[in-house]
Amino acid sequence: MKPFNVLIALYPQMLATSLTLPFEMLHAGYAFARRHNKEAPKLCLQLMAQTTEPVLAHSGLPFTANVGLDALDRCDLLILPSLWRNPRPVLRKQERMIQALSKLDPKRCAMIGVGTGNCFLAEAKLLDGHPATTHWHYADQFKRDYPKVELKPEYFITQAEGLYCVASLNALADVIVHILENLYGRECALHVQRNFSHEVRKPYEQQRYLEGMNERHPDELIAQVQFWLKNNLSAELSIAEIASQFAISQRTLTRRFKQATGLSPNQYWRKLKVQAGQELLANSNLSINDIALELGFNHQALLNKLFAQELGQSPSEYRTLVRKKLFSSDSD
Repeated sequence: MKPFNVLIALYPQMLATSLTLPFEMLHAGYAFARRHNKEAPKLCLQLMAQTTEPVLAHSGLPFTANVGLDALDRCDLLILPSLWRNPRPVLRKQERMIQALSKLDPKRCAMIGVGTGNCFLAEAKLLDGHPATTHWHYADQFKRDYPKVELKPEYFITQAEGLYCVASLNALADVIVHILENLYGRECALHVQRNFSHEVRKPYEQQRYLEGMNERHPDELIAQVQFWLKNNLSAELSIAEIASQFAISQRTLTRRFKQATGLSPNQYWRKLKVQAGQELLANSNLSINDIALELGFNHQALLNKLFAQELGQSPSEYRTLVRKKLFSSDSD
């Protein structure tokens, strides 16, 4: 099986953590995947630069590349670390790297720009006409420097096919978990997330701006169905029965719902129930059985099954975890 080739770019003034964090997470994911599936694709992770000389990170740590720019020809994922403060002096000295990036096809080689590392993608014209984000401190300058890019500073993650832009290290970790899920499966992704994220985080899909998504989609009927689903979480109706309520066939409802939201009605309702369950587990003293009833399940086992499928843990495990993370601002 073809190995999955990951390159992390090196250049002066980069933040070492935006290199070491994905490096360690990807290695941990690969180790887990190989323990559970000997057929899992091999991970080949290398450092790339336009020079063979050691590259100093902002902290002064030296890094030495083991491949040059020609390695981009066989790259499946490229990570561009963030830069400390003004990136423009570094960009001016990285012309060969920017030229090499401009020839890449995001459909063949996915790319993750971290913070001001997204300037490399913008300089290569890869982000023209696409959404992007960057570190909040550089957002105004980014907008002036790259007017053809659809800057979304209110989002920590944007995705345009294979182009990922993240605004922070936490967002980078979430994208790496997303990549690992696509590569090695949900169990692997949840394992890495639990070991590298010390706080309860929202799923990747709830945080990113996906190119082409429209929260206010034009399908008014589907918007009405969404509103009904959000306000009737305890209902035990099937999707066919819900479709009947809106005088539409189940097949048409499913097609139009997927077209408008990117999810099937069942997937959307399941996510709503999980989110509501998480809120109740974190902020109420209801028993898990009572929470199951609130969400339209006539037995706790059904809620257990949903949490296991969506989060990889039981409701009681989630409650224990989230209660450890919560604290009162009034506490000493």
